[in-house]
Amino acid sequence: MKQMGFMQRVQQLSVEDLQKKLDSTRQDLFGLRLNAATSQVKDYSQYKKLRKQAARFLTAIQAKKVGSVVSKQ
Repeated sequence: MKQMGFMQRVQQLSVEDLQKKLDSTRQDLFGLRLNAATSQVKDYSQYKKLRKQAARFLTAIQAKKVGSVVSKQ
């Protein structure tokens, strides 16, 4: 149920805010990959968490874009 609260908060954000959060998540994932290359990662489960979070942001962005196109017609 914790994720449901997260998704409700995400759905309330604008597309621009979602894009900023997506960019931030992607930067975090990139940094994690760099740290893994130098073997400084303590929690490898962060990969999965960050990828899922990015997917959630992408899903919300796409839903908002499709919703705005449908509402204009």
